Amino acid sequence: MSAEKNTATWATIDTKIGPFTAVVDADGAVLASGWTRELDELLPQVHPTLRPTELVEGDLGPVAAAIVRYHDGDLSAIDDVPVRQRSGEFLEHAWGVLRTVPAGAPVTYTEYAAKSGRPLAVRAAASACARNAAALFVPCHRVLRTDGTLGGFRWGVDVKRALLAHETQSA
Repeated sequence: MSAEKNTATWATIDTKIGPFTAVVDADGAVLASGWTRELDELLPQVHPTLRPTELVEGDLGPVAAAIVRYHDGDLSAIDDVPVRQRSGEFLEHAWGVLRTVPAGAPVTYTEYAAKSGRPLAVRAAASACARNAAALFVPCHRVLRTDGTLGGFRWGVDVKRALLAHETQSA
């Protein structure tokens, strides 16, 4: 008896912020994404139960269209793109909450923890950002340090700064 194939499609799209690669499952949900050309930087972020057994480079369909539209100034283009991530209950909830933070209106880690229902869990909120595999679609770049500075970002502080400027200019 052979194992069932779990196929996903990936592609890199050149954007004004830099190359953006996404991995999308057979149902059209984003498993991982970020500002890189390196697929190997994305795959370790995918939960083992969701990790594809087969990867095909190809057309991402509506996901690719959303990426292009977002980078062209349609900030809401990413809002309805499905995302599939797994972890513990709090992280999954917190990732959902991140999707409600509007473009052009970043929040602090403290505000994000409160929005996630655990106002004292600032470190857990920061962990949700750090462990987010679906950058852009789960917009962890919209979370700032309490003093308003940028803080870290897997894809670099320069990318985070460019995203926030893009969202402020396009909002």
